[in-house]
Amino acid sequence: MTAIDERTLTTPTGRLLGSWESGSPEWHAARASRLGGSDMAAVLGRSPWVSPYRLWHLKAGLVKDGETTAAQSRGHYLEDGIRRWWADQNPEFSVVTGGTYTHVERDYQLANPDGLLVQDGRVAGVLEIKTDAQDDPGTWGVEGTDQIPLYYRTQILWYLDCLGLKVAHVAVLTARLEFRHYVVEYDPADAKILRAHAEAFLDSLLFGEAPDKDTTDSTYQTVRELHPDIDDREVQLSHDQVVEFTSARDALADAKANWTLVRSRMGEWMGDAKRAEFLGFRIAARKSKQGGTPWVEADRKCPPSTDFISEEEFAA
Repeated sequence: MTAIDERTLTTPTGRLLGSWESGSPEWHAARASRLGGSDMAAVLGRSPWVSPYRLWHLKAGLVKDGETTAAQSRGHYLEDGIRRWWADQNPEFSVVTGGTYTHVERDYQLANPDGLLVQDGRVAGVLEIKTDAQDDPGTWGVEGTDQIPLYYRTQILWYLDCLGLKVAHVAVLTARLEFRHYVVEYDPADAKILRAHAEAFLDSLLFGEAPDKDTTDSTYQTVRELHPDIDDREVQLSHDQVVEFTSARDALADAKANWTLVRSRMGEWMGDAKRAEFLGFRIAARKSKQGGTPWVEADRKCPPSTDFISEEEFAA
């Protein structure tokens, strides 16, 4: 760690706006009309947390960010420790806490890196710090490579493109309490694609054209927030609207009934076993809480049904 002030540092194309606490009024104001790294995953429809529909309404000022989640709070408290671990492992760099930057020409492009890496008196790259609560070794690839989740890669490329830097180092604390280090290099072709999507998204805000709704909880939550009141009146539906709604309701009821039947069968097939497998794939698991009656659920690593060939093909 170092006492270097980020205000004295320059990057090839980044302009420092300020250094504010995440979630502060100044931090929100800087992001209001700009797109940050995490926003870009949502623009592309790749964010596990925010749909394009919700991001659009957030940027339009029609809904507000929710309260800080437990995962976000945990990551905030762990960030400094992960940064110190990475700095100890890589003494050739000085690590400076990052501020909030825009591109010198593209003011809509925002970067808020967790750290800047200084070497020989110049900024040589960025440091991004992550915590991952998913106890799944497949979430992150081989350490030392650029095999990181796509939504994080999108964020990091956006930062590099904004600042004009060529490399990012990613420090991760996994759910198994393993420290890992990954390296992502700048890709100008991918950055060009990101900018094109960003500009199209900003154009849609300008013209008031919200993205289509999708199947995510994020979009449903947004619609709920857009209509917080309940007026004592009726709305008349079209034939197509009522068919769409009732068909989905009936399909859901059928799916729930079939799922209950299949779980009963799986429970019988498994007997007292803890796991069910097929050709090395984990399919189902029996679990219990505090010694209670076990239940059956799909294993977290169970592949989709489309991954399995038909019985005829398997027999052949």
